[in-house]
Amino acid sequence: MSDQKPYDPSAEGTQMNFDGRMSYSDYLGIDTLLAAQKPLTQTHDELLFIIQHQTSELWMHLILHELQTARKAIIDDEFSMAFKMLSRVAKIFEQLNNAWDVLRTMTPSEYTAFRDDLGQSSGFQSWQYRLIEYALGNRNAAMLSPHKHKSETIAKLKAELAVPSLYDEAIAALARNGFEISKDCLTRDKSQTHGFDETVQDAWKTVYQSPKKHWQFYELAEKLVDLEDYFRRWRFNHVTTVERVIGFKRGTGGTGGVSYLKRMLEVELFPELWRVRTIL
Repeated sequence: MSDQKPYDPSAEGTQMNFDGRMSYSDYLGIDTLLAAQKPLTQTHDELLFIIQHQTSELWMHLILHELQTARKAIIDDEFSMAFKMLSRVAKIFEQLNNAWDVLRTMTPSEYTAFRDDLGQSSGFQSWQYRLIEYALGNRNAAMLSPHKHKSETIAKLKAELAVPSLYDEAIAALARNGFEISKDCLTRDKSQTHGFDETVQDAWKTVYQSPKKHWQFYELAEKLVDLEDYFRRWRFNHVTTVERVIGFKRGTGGTGGVSYLKRMLEVELFPELWRVRTIL
């Protein structure tokens, strides 16, 4: 038998008494966080379903934080800072993407056991997801409707529609730095979704044809493509997960379910950056 005494971190000066001091749990609000899961049934898998969506909302909260900073950096031509934030957003979407693998361990019969208890609630109603889409440029005003019952939420969404999107600011930065962008594109109603513009494609074409000369915009283009690439993968895995669990049933919130999600796969956030690859 070993006569070695159990390790005591306090012998090396580790703080062990937190009476009146801030602890890990205090700083992170762990008690509040863990009390936020309130299953409506006794079914085993409902806790997985709740945690999956709550953690997704936490990651989306961080995405919005990073996108706001990235947009401000682009406005100020501080591109290196924007690159850092956009790279982080892409990695967050990768994290969200991996989370679908956990939810896919729930079978149709396990989900059916508590699905009816969800009522009309649906991920379709996530205002943070809608805010992310608006910030990135997919600005469908019809999607305001599910949030009209909450004045604070609707105010946040309308405030986002009142300012140029991240991609609008990237296009404005191109124009500000000597690229020829059409007046119609620059002065259009920014509360609406940006549509394909040939002068924007031509600007990105110039960037890709001379990356060393236009390095900051070359890197900006690739950071934006990375972001949308991971966003698209997340959407695709969402469709696959939903089809695997509920097939082609309608969503709890009344959407077409898989058919609605598949339609969302067709959305292009940064159209010129994808189409320019064909003409290079």
